[in-house]
Amino acid sequence: MTVRPLMISALGATLLLSACGDSKEAATPAIRMAPAADRLTIRAQVVEDLKPVPATLTTRDMAEARARISGTLVALSVKEGDIVRQGQVIGRVKDDRLALQTGAFDAQVAAAAAEAARAQADLSRTRDLFSHGVYAQARLDQVEAQAKAANANLSAAHAQRGASAELGAQGAILAPATGRILVADVPIGSVVMPGQSVARITAGPLVVRIELPEGQARALKVGDFVELAAEDLRGTATRGTIAQIYPSISGGQVTADVTAPNLPGDLIGQRVRAAVKIGERQAIILPRRYVATRFGVDYARLVGADGVIAEAPIQTRAGPAADTVEVLSGLRLGDILTPAEAGR
Repeated sequence: MTVRPLMISALGATLLLSACGDSKEAATPAIRMAPAADRLTIRAQVVEDLKPVPATLTTRDMAEARARISGTLVALSVKEGDIVRQGQVIGRVKDDRLALQTGAFDAQVAAAAAEAARAQADLSRTRDLFSHGVYAQARLDQVEAQAKAANANLSAAHAQRGASAELGAQGAILAPATGRILVADVPIGSVVMPGQSVARITAGPLVVRIELPEGQARALKVGDFVELAAEDLRGTATRGTIAQIYPSISGGQVTADVTAPNLPGDLIGQRVRAAVKIGERQAIILPRRYVATRFGVDYARLVGADGVIAEAPIQTRAGPAADTVEVLSGLRLGDILTPAEAGR
């Protein structure tokens, strides 16, 4: 009676130990071996050292439509966004004093014309009487001088009247260049002064204007490439060329214009992400297929000396090409990698 329970207990202990051994063997992970093909040995590469800089989409020049005389703005026929051509009348300034002044000059012209007509009639009579021996030569010379003076006064009156009329015509505000209206914020009825800007107009080709600290600007050269964020330019351009470097320094910044094909011109003043080359440096560049991303973390698959794969977290950023990444940390020169899908 006592032997059977002991035998049952021993059998239960044996089964329990065997079950524990099986669970440990099942929990042991399988060792992943890297295939010999597509292994990559990390080496440093020389890449361009790009510096992010502030940039703005603008035009090469900005034209100001200004009032040429003082007065009241009585008309403004454009608004922001309109396209205008050079010489187009976009507004009008009126000064009532100029109309009164022109009227006064009209009266002077009429008086000078009457005086000139009278002097011409006197000259005709004097010449007739001189031919019949009634008047002497001195009298004829005197009347001819009076006629010439009257004609000169008439010409002067016409000139004054024309100057006054031209001054009134300068109340028309003309577009100084062909382009798009950016600002037209002076309301009708406002009093304006000579030289006051009524509208701002784009002029010249579209450019991306960048600013760079003066200490790094010496690396810039006309013709250098500038990387532009395509998403900021609706995918129309990803690389531009420096077309002009301005020789002046403002606030420690040097300004340069970058040209690129098919720049959008509907949002002048838009901020654009740009990067300029200021030198060269050593970097680790990997093809995108050697990097795996899980839950926002990048991993590289290292191959050990025995061919076993071990994953290492790495820090990356966009590489010089679309299908590459630059490794900032997590790898060393000489490490051997296998593609992200290898060994699975």
